[in-house]
Amino acid sequence: MFIIFNEDLEFKGKSIPRVVLGNAPFLADAYFGHRTRLYNLDLLRNPNNVSKIIEKSYECGVRSINLANKENLLKAYKIACDNGVEMKAVSTIGKTEMDYVMPNYNQAKMEATWKEDIENLAQFDNSMMLVDEFLIDTYDWDFITEILDAINDAGVPSGIITSFPFKTSEKLIDSPIIEDKSLFDFYMIPVNKLGYMMDVPDFRADKQEELSSLLEKIYKKVIINKILAVGIQRPEEAFDFFNTLDFADMVSVGIASEREAEESFGVLNKI
Repeated sequence: MFIIFNEDLEFKGKSIPRVVLGNAPFLADAYFGHRTRLYNLDLLRNPNNVSKIIEKSYECGVRSINLANKENLLKAYKIACDNGVEMKAVSTIGKTEMDYVMPNYNQAKMEATWKEDIENLAQFDNSMMLVDEFLIDTYDWDFITEILDAINDAGVPSGIITSFPFKTSEKLIDSPIIEDKSLFDFYMIPVNKLGYMMDVPDFRADKQEELSSLLEKIYKKVIINKILAVGIQRPEEAFDFFNTLDFADMVSVGIASEREAEESFGVLNKI
């Protein structure tokens, strides 16, 4: 396993930080349950609070952040940059306000402002741009190809996000977007020891081997998200498990406070 903070991913002449500060708490994503309301009040509506977390994460060694074309998140990031933060961007393209419990994928396709997202997020130093999960999990390959082509035309490495690491990986293997080897290079998937928010009832050894086999056939750089199981797992246990994953190239970690940043990244820095 790589040394997560001290060994960047070398890719096509670029050095890409392997640890990404996730944005889910900052955007108060709905899957946090009762905490979503708290994150909405404390973070989504308070860019200054978010900037402090970004700055603390930077102090802890994090050199990459997941951005989306959302006004308050970008305002928070710019405040942090004014205060000395220098991070690469992993930008999510096509993020919409979808309900994770009962998602409407057709609505996501109609509402996604992906062209505007690419244009606005191109102002940052992007390691990559990733197409949002609610667009990828439609399996509308022509639509997805159009977005990936636009990202590539912008001169930025491209990738995709899914909520379903097994289902989507199986579909990808025989999909036209895999046949074109140059279309995208990065693949973000949810993985954690509990199998929480994954499309399996548990994530024991047999399922770990199955997923590893699927990912070998897809042959993309894999970014893990939801490694903390949306806060259910302690960082020590979550990152010890992460260290056993032979298919993980990068990890994105959502943080909701300065204290969480010190705790989580302090643990991760020891791997």
